[in-house]
Amino acid sequence: MTIFKYKRAFTCFLTALFISNTFLSSLLLSYAEEDYIQAAEARKSLAIQSNETTNWPQGPAIGAEAAILMEANTGTILYAKNIHEKNYPASTTKILTCLLATENSEMNEVVDYSTNAVFSIEKDSSNMGMDAGEKITMEQSLYGVLVGSANEAANAVAEHISGSVEEFSKLMNQRAKELGCEDSHFVNPNGLYNDEHYTSAYDLATIGRSFFKNELLCKMSSTATYEIPPTATQPDDIYVHSKNKLLSSRECSYEYLVGSKTGFTSEARQTLVSCAKKDGITLICVIMKEESPNQFTDTVELFDYGFNNFQKINISDNEVQYSINNNDLFNANEDVLGNSEPVLSLNKDDYIVIPKAAGFEDTTSSLTYDNTTDNSVASIDYSYNDVSVGSVTVDLVNNSTNKLELDTPLLQSTDNKKINNNEDVIFINVTKILFIIIIIASLLISVFVIHSLIGNYNFSKRRRSKASHKKRKKLPSKFDHFDF
Repeated sequence: MTIFKYKRAFTCFLTALFISNTFLSSLLLSYAEEDYIQAAEARKSLAIQSNETTNWPQGPAIGAEAAILMEANTGTILYAKNIHEKNYPASTTKILTCLLATENSEMNEVVDYSTNAVFSIEKDSSNMGMDAGEKITMEQSLYGVLVGSANEAANAVAEHISGSVEEFSKLMNQRAKELGCEDSHFVNPNGLYNDEHYTSAYDLATIGRSFFKNELLCKMSSTATYEIPPTATQPDDIYVHSKNKLLSSRECSYEYLVGSKTGFTSEARQTLVSCAKKDGITLICVIMKEESPNQFTDTVELFDYGFNNFQKINISDNEVQYSINNNDLFNANEDVLGNSEPVLSLNKDDYIVIPKAAGFEDTTSSLTYDNTTDNSVASIDYSYNDVSVGSVTVDLVNNSTNKLELDTPLLQSTDNKKINNNEDVIFINVTKILFIIIIIASLLISVFVIHSLIGNYNFSKRRRSKASHKKRKKLPSKFDHFDF
């Protein structure tokens, strides 16, 4: 009986201890959450750099430490808040991992899940329950990465492509640099916390520009639930679920959403990379270091800000400051290039993105012959109050003219003030130059013929004069009057 009382007392003690620990943990967690919320509220007062641009639509104050809204095709930055500040990306890292996977593998390739891939991740981190030695396809793995944010899947994908996580990290840094990232360093494919694993809002948007061009990746990153059926190499029926509230039928669903990837670690807090398209404008939004659920509401607010305040203007339909010398020489029915179409034209698909209150005439342009492609000879870059808003390429119209060597520009400005970085460029009208060359050649030929005629005439005259001179100098002879 006494033993029973001791056991009962001990059980009550353990129960009380558990309850008190739970209560204390909840209390500490509550205090911590309150601190995070207060920190987010304080961050609303941080400067928004894009709001400092003259005549630029004023963007909203949000609780994120850093945020960017970028137009995907032109790279125009519509909203900027600490966009080059280095922060921890958490699972938004996985958009680069999956981009590299699509660039370096086929979707039907079989991915082997190694012991290191499965057990090197933190136990309570996101996963989809794969076991060491199991195999699924690359496509199924990428759904696991983007829908379920599965860390072991990201590891397995990295090992499949590069042989190890370490080698894949080198590939990540190399590709990030190629894409134009300026503030990043990656050490793993999943985004789990590491002090040396960081990026910026600008760099994530830059990676997003390539990620969201891939239709399969957009489909994956906008999927709410995905099933992986059992096979001979993987015995379970696996379901992965997205925690993204921007998806259809969710609390913060956004009807124009193209794709999105969430992220969270204690150090990174909430992160989110999203893409939306409306009225021909594609926007990428990045939120870093925010508190839930504000990463979603911030994103919706910034998307609405972008679509409501900015417009897309086609360049070739509005450009009047430049003229291309596609004249008779290049338009004749039987011209020297063998066709009757113009040689050059402005790309008809290129556009700028500027505030709705502004017009095309409010932009400043500059002509450059750098960074041309096989089908273009120049480009015109546009800015609005020193903000880059887009560019247009000057393209060769026909593939048959690709071999044409253009030593001088065929493009000129009707307003020299518009060309602000090419002062040493000489603009030449090719037809006029050829016409001048023909005239000069004709004159030279004429001079040569005249010179020859004069020379022949003088030579003949000298011969006659010499003969006459000899005749005058002949002395009389005593035999002159005799006929032999």
